[in-house]
Amino acid sequence: MSTFGGVPTALIVHAHPEPHSFSAAQMATAARTLNGAGYHVDVLDLYAEGWAPVLRREQFASTEDRFKPQAEQVRAVREGTLDREVEAHLQRLLAADLLVLSFPMWWFSMPAVLKGWVDRVFVMGGVFGGEHGFFEDAALAGRRAMLLLTTGGSAEAFEPDGAFGPMDDFLFHIRRGMLEFVGYEVLDPVVTHKPVRMTDEERGVALRRVERAIADVAGAATAPIRP
Repeated sequence: MSTFGGVPTALIVHAHPEPHSFSAAQMATAARTLNGAGYHVDVLDLYAEGWAPVLRREQFASTEDRFKPQAEQVRAVREGTLDREVEAHLQRLLAADLLVLSFPMWWFSMPAVLKGWVDRVFVMGGVFGGEHGFFEDAALAGRRAMLLLTTGGSAEAFEPDGAFGPMDDFLFHIRRGMLEFVGYEVLDPVVTHKPVRMTDEERGVALRRVERAIADVAGAATAPIRP
């Protein structure tokens, strides 16, 4: 369990530029529900914080002639020279029993600012590789992660025979290539389709569905999530 007062910790990483969006309302609902279930909730709003998503050579203390990002990450972790902001975010990640990625689906993936957060904060040597392994041997093994997202397309469009195809196909690279790769048990995603086309009443129903889904996630954590 988390060491934050002996209660489980959830880190919600949110990526939407509009604070009054439905995506932001989903995030706030998730935070409130987790808090009510006894979690310490840490919200990281990437747009509000002005997160710089691009991984650059200049972010490392010293590099060889050829810049090898993952090798520099391992060196920075070993020597304690990680960029201060990256180090702070990494510590928040490592403190969390549950990671929630909150975002709108753009171009059938996550916004660039969130992918850039993964690029910079899922550092080799810190959460995988180096002294850590991959998948069940990675640093975040025993913890849980989930996706909380909105789409512009209908639920029918993301069915196997729909216009776009199965939602799982679009989320696979996030689930397997990012989250499971560093050790997480990945829970079912919570998806709201086409909120922009909903009435206020329908949005209220959708938020209550989000609340129930998050409450189920919180309720399933009755035993220690990780060592």
